[in-house]
Amino acid sequence: MKNTLSVDRQSNQLYKQIYDYILNRIERSEWKEHDKLPSIRTLAQEMNVHRLTVFKAYQLLKQNGKVYVKDKSGYHVHPDSCVPFEHLDYPIVSSYFLRNHLSEIHQVPATYQFSQALIDPNLLPNLYFSEYVKKVFDLYPKVLGTYSTVQGDEELREALSCYFLKRHQLHLSADEILITSGAQQAIDLISRILVKPNDTVLLERPTYSAAIDIFRQQGAHIVPIDIYPGGYDLEQVESCMRQYKPRLFYLNPTFQNPTGYTVPPEQRKRLVELAEQYRCLLVEDDPFHDAYFDREPPLPLFTYDTEGWVMYIRSFSKYVAPGLRIAAVASRPPLMRSLLTAKSLSDNGTPLLNQKIFLHYFSSARLQQHLEKLRIALHIRKGIMEEELAVTDWKWISPKGGLNLWIKLPETIPMEELLIKSIEQSVSFVPGILCDPLRESASWIRLSYSYANEQQLHDGVQRLINLSRSLASSESK
Repeated sequence: MKNTLSVDRQSNQLYKQIYDYILNRIERSEWKEHDKLPSIRTLAQEMNVHRLTVFKAYQLLKQNGKVYVKDKSGYHVHPDSCVPFEHLDYPIVSSYFLRNHLSEIHQVPATYQFSQALIDPNLLPNLYFSEYVKKVFDLYPKVLGTYSTVQGDEELREALSCYFLKRHQLHLSADEILITSGAQQAIDLISRILVKPNDTVLLERPTYSAAIDIFRQQGAHIVPIDIYPGGYDLEQVESCMRQYKPRLFYLNPTFQNPTGYTVPPEQRKRLVELAEQYRCLLVEDDPFHDAYFDREPPLPLFTYDTEGWVMYIRSFSKYVAPGLRIAAVASRPPLMRSLLTAKSLSDNGTPLLNQKIFLHYFSSARLQQHLEKLRIALHIRKGIMEEELAVTDWKWISPKGGLNLWIKLPETIPMEELLIKSIEQSVSFVPGILCDPLRESASWIRLSYSYANEQQLHDGVQRLINLSRSLASSESK
């Protein structure tokens, strides 16, 4: 075996680099179930590290159920760590187990689309929107002939500065706002400027699947923080901050994706205090803030920040104008300077035309009318999905906003088979394992009620239930 691992020998957690290296080779099937792994001595020589370092890595792998010890025969790959290969030619199942990559699910055409947390295009004011496109070309006839600045159109940033002050009491100058091409780009830029290999990052469990992929790509050591209907266990949060000294905590505290949970105001204030105390940046992702049903959600964590320990990502892609891909990042200097450098290397600025179109629609009275109608439509569609699911013994907590239901299925339903059969029946959903940093939520699924129309919700959920029942019945025989 040739040493393909580049290690940071100055790190005091070198064994975790060895751990990640071994686990990566297991997950890529270079070592298969029950295969004997290299001895501690052999691996230490090949990695040019101390044997104790390799021993600690193997012990952690054993503790996490990735390897087992056979008497007088060393360490072997635990079968539960391996991918079932019967379906590796099936791209969606391959994604589900190997890459944990949500986009593979989204690329599959489905009549009953429950995997996309997007708004049904028929719920958007398309005719009015086209009028604003024409208006932009009248106001800015040369808009296609120039780039935006890297930070984003100043007129739009000024408008957002006023909006944040009026709506959320956020005191921001236009210079403290960066326009990005969607929230996912914002997360990626933040990860690039803040996270180096083996830096610790706290992530909610479960959380937004793409965020898991982004921080893994940076080589982060991910520590999960459980989220509950009532928020977090703040003792767990403080303990992890104290023990791991994380670079950041990525969180989605308002109608959280995928659970729909909302963190209460008193916890938000305390989280900011903990961030200041333990010098852990809070990266607050807020894509669903206006998608509430009864009452507005609590103010963002950024409201409580006075020392620059919160970065706030506000996406407008989900329900204002998905095709424009507009999001804003609010940050205090000097982090904004680093963000601008990363943004310039990424795309040198979000398209100016998109920003100008969004600016004039966002500033219109029509937008508020649209949001009021949209909230009613989403509430109705959530009710339809829950009504259809009521005949099952599946468990979920009804959210007060957002676009998703986070559902616990009986363990008798084989998730891999349900995913395959559902795709064959043109029904898509997100397996919970994609949203779990530990990859263990095998009995959970995320169903989005926002993209399918009302009839598709009725028919598609019934189809999914029937498939699950037939699979559960066959498993019990």
